[in-house]
Amino acid sequence: MAKAVAVVAGSEGVKGHIFFTQEGDGPTTVSGSISGLKPGLHGFHVHALGDTTNGCMSTGAHFNPAGKEHGAPDEEARHAGDLGNVKAEEDGTATFTIVDSQIPLTGPNSIIGRAVVVHADPDDLGKGGHELSKTTGNAGGRVACGIIGLQA
Repeated sequence: MAKAVAVVAGSEGVKGHIFFTQEGDGPTTVSGSISGLKPGLHGFHVHALGDTTNGCMSTGAHFNPAGKEHGAPDEEARHAGDLGNVKAEEDGTATFTIVDSQIPLTGPNSIIGRAVVVHADPDDLGKGGHELSKTTGNAGGRVACGIIGLQA
């Protein structure tokens, strides 16, 4: 069993913990809670770089080892890091569990050392018709991020 964690923090008090677990070569389960968000949907992605020297802006683009267009988590055509949206309730807290097979914790496409980013707006899953739909899901600014690290 491989385990990882990301402590996310950002602007205006957005913060939380995200846990990643993977059994063998199976899918990775992502679970967590993020508070301080505006109610509604927020794009949620693994970004390519674990660099926060310039805040969340230095985490690079979505993790995309196969060079595909942005899409929904259940589609073949998507970045590996496209995890869709998390939903913040009226109290501003998003609690979620996502199971995904494109974000392994081991091997050549491991997400260890990369960053997880929470966006200000909903991810349109590549279907919004906006010029950014096929690259970022037009999910808006980066309100919180954290580096994915191994957990004991």
